[in-house]
Amino acid sequence: MNERRAIHPVILCGGSGTRLWPVSRKSRPKPFLPLMGEQTLFQQAVKRADDPAHFAAPIVVAGPAHADLIEQQLPSDSAAKLIVEPSAHNTAPAIALAAARLEPNAIMLVCPSDHHIADTIAFRKAALAAAELAREDYLVSFGIAADHPEAGYGYIKRGAPLGSGFRVDAFVEKPDLARAEAYLASGEYAWNGGIFAFRAGAFLSELAEHRPDMARLVEQATRSGREEGRRFHPDANVFAEIAGESVDYAMMENTTRAAMVPADMGWSDIGNWAALHDALGAGLGANVAPAESELVDCNNVLIVSDGPRVSAIGLEDVCVIVDGDEVLVTTRDGAQKVGKLLGPNEQ
Repeated sequence: MNERRAIHPVILCGGSGTRLWPVSRKSRPKPFLPLMGEQTLFQQAVKRADDPAHFAAPIVVAGPAHADLIEQQLPSDSAAKLIVEPSAHNTAPAIALAAARLEPNAIMLVCPSDHHIADTIAFRKAALAAAELAREDYLVSFGIAADHPEAGYGYIKRGAPLGSGFRVDAFVEKPDLARAEAYLASGEYAWNGGIFAFRAGAFLSELAEHRPDMARLVEQATRSGREEGRRFHPDANVFAEIAGESVDYAMMENTTRAAMVPADMGWSDIGNWAALHDALGAGLGANVAPAESELVDCNNVLIVSDGPRVSAIGLEDVCVIVDGDEVLVTTRDGAQKVGKLLGPNEQ
């Protein structure tokens, strides 16, 4: 690998474990669960960027509660570095910590740890295209190919062609269903999946311009931090002063250098039980259930159980989740509200 051309994966870990409760818990949230095969979503995120021809060892940014889990789930020979974020302040400071630990010309590929991507080849192709634009100091988003009108995602409006991608005309917050349908019909919009490419120095310069206090505090917290094996601990007292904000609000919606590369790679954020059902590839109306379950006259039903056999009759568009002594029953539409239950918030 040409070190000057290397892409540095920055994998953001965390989560409160509420949206996929009761299987997901605060102590072991979604990234660390094997929801889409034998490996966990975090392990799959690491593996997607393990091609030594193009990628350097990853930097993982996570809170102290999950640092040991990360160590356990990394490959035994991994050269990954771990930044232990003292407190959660959303994605902009987390990414800035990683940028501050890299050389200014290093290309960062920022990836959530809890998404599913079915097509690794397409992911890597998009990463290489995004890196080319990032080397020209564009702040690059992956524009996820939208295949249905989804009201739960943010959108990116594609602008004029730009090298291997496009300029960004606008970032759009989660629309209502009618607008989502119009976006899909226009062909000008993609989903914002929270995957980005930046040159580390360019990111920090833009942050200093748009969020100078955040940039200053991240620099101070990094300068006075400490090393502990593969782990780096920023100064907790300094970092606590940061006003948290997403990278979309802090940077992407303010910069004049926003770009996007199209990515059609079988992406899902696995944002709730219905999304997991879809990502498992069941197809419209199909049931997904353990072999020992018994479903009669059921349609579009998801069953997940860690032991007890589940039997169901006459259900449609329902998810039934059994984990230990907790049972969740929800419609597919209701799955978006699981985090509002008392159970997930009493963990």
